[in-house]
Amino acid sequence: MITYDIHYFYHLLKIYSSTAEEICRIRWGFVKEITPKLVLDYGSGVGFFKAFAPDGIEVNTFDVMPVPQTGVLHSYYDLITFWDVLEHEDWGNLERNPDIEMDRLFDMTDYVATTLPILPEDKDFATWKHRKPGEHKYYFSIDTLDRFFSIRGFKRIKSGYPECKIRQDIYSALYEKINIKK
Repeated sequence: MITYDIHYFYHLLKIYSSTAEEICRIRWGFVKEITPKLVLDYGSGVGFFKAFAPDGIEVNTFDVMPVPQTGVLHSYYDLITFWDVLEHEDWGNLERNPDIEMDRLFDMTDYVATTLPILPEDKDFATWKHRKPGEHKYYFSIDTLDRFFSIRGFKRIKSGYPECKIRQDIYSALYEKINIKK
């Protein structure tokens, strides 16, 4: 079982600091067409996405780790991100939400962006590098991810594998609320 403590925090910094700016640049590019001005990075980790935000975009951060964060400061966000977050919850049948707070978040936005590991057809789950018992509690396919968001009133508008080479098998998706009041 992973313990989300200061040691884990420093471990993440050592592993990801060299590529954090590149990953954030890719992620900001991935969501740029929706032109968000107010963003909530839910499960923000150390806050790289906020640190590398383009000028003119306010990013609030929330994470369960004991790291500096703003918290959820607004009742509406243009975009809520779940970068490497959803696989850490046990979603069971996809309708049941193990995190009541997360249900509220889906009502607070018209757009959601996420990244998570998706097992390629040519890889064996038992030896897959993203198989992390105790840390990853749910494994999505593209179909189950789309179903997860459909249940919550969203449709996929963009997806792919744009992240850097060390993050192969990490799928990115952007979802839009089905009935946006524009």
